[in-house]
Amino acid sequence: MFFGLDGVEVGLIIVFICLFGGILSGFPVAFAIGGAGMISFAIIAAMDSAGLLIHQAIDTSSEAYRALVNSGIREDAISVFRYPELARIAEPVFPQGWEVAMDRNVSFVVNRMNERVLAGQSIETLLAVLMFVLMGITLERSKIANDLLTSMAKVFGPLPGGLAVSVVVVGAFLAASTGIVGATVVTMGLLALPTMLRNNYSPELATGVIAASGTLGQIIPPSIVIVLLGTLAGDLYSAAQEARATSFGCTDALTYLGEPAVVSVGTLFQAALLPGIMLALLYALYAFGYAVLRPENAPAVEMGSTNAEPVTRNEAFTWFIGAPILMIVGTIFLGNLGIVGSQDTRISSFSDIGESATLRTNVNEQCQAAMIELHGQERWDLALQQQQVIDDAGGLAQSEKLSDEDFAARQAEVIADAAPIGTGIAIMMILLGLIMTTARGVSPSADTKPLLIGGAGVVAILLIDIALVSPTTSPGTMVVLMALPFIAVMYGVVYATKLCARNELIRVVFPPLVLIVAVLGSILGGITNPTPAAALGAGGAIMLAAYRKLRDLDRSPKVIIWSTLAIIICILVGVNFDLRINQDDVGFENWVAFFVAYGAYLYAVFGLLFSCYILFMNGVLTPVVRETAKVTSMVFTILIGSQLLNLVVISFGGEHYIQQFLKSFDNELKVFLIVMLVLFVLGFVLDFLEIIYIVVPIVGPVIYGGSFDPKWVTIMIAVNLQTSFLTPPFGFALFYLRGVAPPSVTTQHIYRGIVPFVGIQVLGLAILWFFPGIVTIVPDLIP
Repeated sequence: MFFGLDGVEVGLIIVFICLFGGILSGFPVAFAIGGAGMISFAIIAAMDSAGLLIHQAIDTSSEAYRALVNSGIREDAISVFRYPELARIAEPVFPQGWEVAMDRNVSFVVNRMNERVLAGQSIETLLAVLMFVLMGITLERSKIANDLLTSMAKVFGPLPGGLAVSVVVVGAFLAASTGIVGATVVTMGLLALPTMLRNNYSPELATGVIAASGTLGQIIPPSIVIVLLGTLAGDLYSAAQEARATSFGCTDALTYLGEPAVVSVGTLFQAALLPGIMLALLYALYAFGYAVLRPENAPAVEMGSTNAEPVTRNEAFTWFIGAPILMIVGTIFLGNLGIVGSQDTRISSFSDIGESATLRTNVNEQCQAAMIELHGQERWDLALQQQQVIDDAGGLAQSEKLSDEDFAARQAEVIADAAPIGTGIAIMMILLGLIMTTARGVSPSADTKPLLIGGAGVVAILLIDIALVSPTTSPGTMVVLMALPFIAVMYGVVYATKLCARNELIRVVFPPLVLIVAVLGSILGGITNPTPAAALGAGGAIMLAAYRKLRDLDRSPKVIIWSTLAIIICILVGVNFDLRINQDDVGFENWVAFFVAYGAYLYAVFGLLFSCYILFMNGVLTPVVRETAKVTSMVFTILIGSQLLNLVVISFGGEHYIQQFLKSFDNELKVFLIVMLVLFVLGFVLDFLEIIYIVVPIVGPVIYGGSFDPKWVTIMIAVNLQTSFLTPPFGFALFYLRGVAPPSVTTQHIYRGIVPFVGIQVLGLAILWFFPGIVTIVPDLIP
C-alpha cells in the first residue's frame, strides 16, 4: 500500500488535491472541475499501472464471510469498516485495467449528459434555472430594489434598528424575486450600506445584516439552490428507497413505504417556505434586540412618510386591518355554513374503484417484518382488517360504466349539494374588495362615491350568484348576468388603484409582490410545475422593468397595463369556458370565448415584445440577456464537469468506499450529522453548485436511503449551505460584500458583524432538527 493507505483512499486524496488545486489556480471553476477529473484520473491510472495503488478488498470466498452471510447479514452491509477482522485480498483499484474504466467513463459521460443536460427527464426542471435567473437579473437591473429599500426604510426607520429591519425585509423580498445570492448581496451593499453608515449604524451590524439577508435567496423560494437540489433529490430518493425495499425482501418501494418514493421541486418549494420566513424573522428580531440594547449603534431614523395624506390611527386600523379581517373571516364563516364552496358538478361516467388497504399485505415474511418495524404493528393490523373486508366483499371492486339513470341521479345529487356562491367568485370579490378598502385607508378625504359603487357591485355579484346562477348555468349566461355589476366593480377598482398609487409603499411593493405571488402561488398551490411558473416570472419581470423604464422616460405605459389586463382575461376565460375547439360539438359560447382568449393572448404577446423592445432600445435588455447567458452557461458547464469528476470517483470505487464508511455507523442521526458537518466545512471553499453536483450524489444514496423525510433532508442541506455561505473566513457572501463596501469598512468589521448571524443560522438548523414539522407542515396542508 502507498504510505500505508488503501489505494482507494489515495485515489480520493488525489481527486481532492486536483479539485482544490484547480479551483485555487484561478482557472474558471466551471472548467477546472472537469479538468481536475481528467488530471486525477490520469495520475491514478499511472500509479495503478505502476503497482503503487493496492485496494484491500474483503475476500468473499473466506469462511468468515460466508458465515456472516449465512447468519442473515446482508452482503451490502458487510464492509471493512464494520468487520475489519475479515480476511482480505489485494487487488488494483482498476480491477479490469484503466483502459476499461476510461471506456466506461466516456460512455457514462455521454449518457449522463444526454439524461441531465440535453434530453433527460430533469432538463425541463433545469430550464427553470434559466427563467429564474432571467427574472432575478431583470428585476435587479430595473432599480426595483432601490425603490423597495427606500420605501421600507421610511416604514421601519422610526423604529430602533429600523434600517436593519428594513434591510432584512427587502432581502427576503429580493430572495423571493431573484433567488441569486451574489446579486442580492451586491445590490444591498451598494444601496443600503452607505445609508446605514451615514445614519451612525455600527459597521458590524450593517455588514452583518446585509450579508445575512442576501443569503436568504438560498432558501426562500423560488430558490435556484432548491431547483438544483430537487432535480437530484428526486432521483436519489427514489433509487435509494427502491434499494432499501429490495434489501428488506419487498418487491418495490411502494410496497414497503405504502406510498410512492417521489419528491418534486414544487414540494420542496412548499417545504422551504416556512424555514425561509423563520430565518428572516430571526434576523429581524436580532437587529431589533441589538438596537434596544445598544441604541447608539442602531438609532431610529425618520426617513419621511410613504403616504401623501395623513391618516389617523383609527382610520388605519379600520381600513387596513378591521375591514380586511371582517371580509376574510366572514367568507370563512360562510364556507363553514356551506354558502361558499365548490360548484363543480363534473362526475365520472364510471363507478368509483373500491379503495384498497392502506398497506399491501400480500408480502413475504421478511418484507412483513420490515414493514411492521417501519409502520408499527397497529397500522399493519389495520391493513389486514381492511384487506379482509375487501376479500369478504369479493375482492377490490372494479370500475364500470354507469347507466344513464345512475349517471343522472348522481349528477342531480352533486348539483343539489353545490354551494350557492362559488369559491372562485368569493376569492375574486375578496381581492377586489381589499383593493377598495385599502384605497379608502390611503386617502380618507377622497370622494367615496366610486368606492361605494364598486362595493355595491360586489354585493350585486354575490346576490346574482345566489339567486340566478346555478351550477348548471352556462358560462355565457353567467357573463351576461354579471356584466353590469362587474363593470361597477371595475369602476370602483380603477378609482381605488389611482388612490393607492398615492402611497409610495403600495406603489413600489404591489407590482413585484403580485409577480411573486403569481409565481410562487402557482407552484405552491400545485397549479403548475416550476418551469412554466418561472417563464411567467421572467415575462412578468420584463414587463415590470419596461413599465418602470417608461415611467422614468415620462412615456405612457398603457400598452403594458393593457397587456397585463389581457393576461388576466386569458386566465378568467380559460377557467370558465371550454376552449377545446378541436372537439366535434363546440357551442357558440365556447367559440366566442376562444376568440376572446386568443385575441387577449396575442395582445399579451405583443405587450411582452413591446417591453423587450423598450428595454433593448434603452440598453437594459442586452446586459440582462448577456448576464443570464453567463450564469446559466456556468451552471450547465459545472453540471457537465461535475458528472465527469463523479464518474472518475466511481471508476476506482471511491463512491462505494465513502458510502460503506457512512453505512458503518448504525445510528442514522449520526450519519446525517457527519454529512452535515462535511457539507458545512466544504461550503467554506466550494460554491453551492460544486457541492450539489459533486458531493450530494456521493452521499445522497446513504442519507436518502433511510427513514428521514426527503423534504426535511433537502431543506436541511439547503440551510446548511446557506450557513457556510456566511461563515468566515471563506464565506462567499463576505467576499461579495467586501467588493462593494467603502474603504472605511474593514474586513474585520465584516467578520465580526457576521458572527452573530452565523449563530442564528446554526440556531435555525437546530430548530429544524428538533422540530421537523416546520418543514413538512406546508406540503402536508397543500395537496
